[in-house]
Amino acid sequence: MTLHKRLSVAAIWVLILVGCTTVGPDYVPPDDSWLDALEISVYGESITVVTESESEATLWWRQFNDPVLNALIEEAKTENPTLRIAGLRVLEARALAAAAGSALYPQAQTVDASAAYAKRSSGPGESGFSSWDAGFSLGWELDFWGRFQRGIESADAAYFASLANQRDAQVLLAATVADIYWQYRVTEERIVILNKNAELQSRSYDITRQMFEAGQQSELDLQQARTQYLATLAVLPSLEQGAGQLANALSALLGRAPAEMQKRLSGSAAKPVPIPSSHRVELTVLPATLIQRRPDVRASLWSVAAQSAQIGLAEADYYPSIAIGGSIGWSGNSLTSQDSSGLLGVGPAVRWTVFDWGRIANNIRIQDARLQQTIEVYRNTVLNAAREINDASIALDKTEEQRVLLGETVEAAERALEIASTRYREGYADFQRVLDAQRVVFTQADRKLQNDGQHLRAIVAMYKALGGGWSPDAMADMLPTSVLQQMQKRSDWGELQTLPVGDEQASPIQSVPSEVESK
Repeated sequence: MTLHKRLSVAAIWVLILVGCTTVGPDYVPPDDSWLDALEISVYGESITVVTESESEATLWWRQFNDPVLNALIEEAKTENPTLRIAGLRVLEARALAAAAGSALYPQAQTVDASAAYAKRSSGPGESGFSSWDAGFSLGWELDFWGRFQRGIESADAAYFASLANQRDAQVLLAATVADIYWQYRVTEERIVILNKNAELQSRSYDITRQMFEAGQQSELDLQQARTQYLATLAVLPSLEQGAGQLANALSALLGRAPAEMQKRLSGSAAKPVPIPSSHRVELTVLPATLIQRRPDVRASLWSVAAQSAQIGLAEADYYPSIAIGGSIGWSGNSLTSQDSSGLLGVGPAVRWTVFDWGRIANNIRIQDARLQQTIEVYRNTVLNAAREINDASIALDKTEEQRVLLGETVEAAERALEIASTRYREGYADFQRVLDAQRVVFTQADRKLQNDGQHLRAIVAMYKALGGGWSPDAMADMLPTSVLQQMQKRSDWGELQTLPVGDEQASPIQSVPSEVESK
């Protein structure tokens, strides 16, 4: 058997053995079995109903039946700069995953060619000759130890983590827009109540002043009426400041100019529905199930999978790199009458770092320590998710209890004002009783309105804690068409902008095949 044949047979055996070994630990999911025993009480009742369907919390803001809120959130999802950045990171991770997948194919393909002409002068005569050569070489490092496979696993997991992070940004954005919107609406209503109360106090002050001038009222009553009226007016600037700042915050979330948002919220076209005094959260999915589908929890879990594969990448440095190389070439010149000559070569190549095991061992330890860090981050993320759900549940319960009590308080205060005003007109009570009753009505009405706002914000916080508010968008939905076209013009992205984004809800327990083709 010739040397060429022996090398060919050896190369075939190397190819047969490719993929038989993958070094490093396989992914093992962190233990979160304690979540199965998690119970959450909402309005004093434990959630016991389980359904396998998608969470009803996906588009939770539509339950308020507020077209202005719906429009703001939908616009924010297309215009928010932070959400765009998250979408761009998904695109970046997709390109990295494609680059990792390309490592399974020949890594080096080189074509080279050259030509030259030389002129020589010797004595009276001159002579010249030309030469040329061309060649093609191919190098393919075989994934004998699963180095490239671990790299693909890590890149795929990192891609899905970026996808989950983008969906978590959706959750945060929807909740933030809704939270600020309800704060603005409550502040707006507080301004309305304050103006009505100031108008009432102004009439009382005018009446008191007229009676004082007629000698029927003391100056003390006059000054008390004036003091209460001015004190109410003094609250107005701070409320208007708060409303303006909240409108500016919404502007930033929607990528709009501040003045534009203030006009939009206060204009005639924006006639929102009344603020709901009560809105109950209806859940039919166990909290443990919802926690596990929270995008931030999923992102943290995918990060664990990505880092687990990095240990295998580091461990592969212990073993030799085995490659197959080949080349073909032609060369010739005009000095000889012979035809151009050809060259064909193929064979294996081995590269092995044998005296650097200390560095390799410590690099493995570094990756293992990082893996344990990602596990602890995951556990902390899950614990924070459970805490957020419990915090929101407590806020829901207590603001609902307070809503009922404050409603009765306002009714009692309004009745007390009615009685005080009647007794004052009949001469059985002094004017101070009327002023006190007016102040109590305003104070309790303002407290009730603020509590309504806190209850709405608690609802928003609950849906946020449950991971509601994201949708499995395509790449074209994550970024504006203009941005994708601009990037396509700068750098040909091929199908990476149009391929399905994949399902990050899939479990990373098993090795995930690359979702993107190497381009």
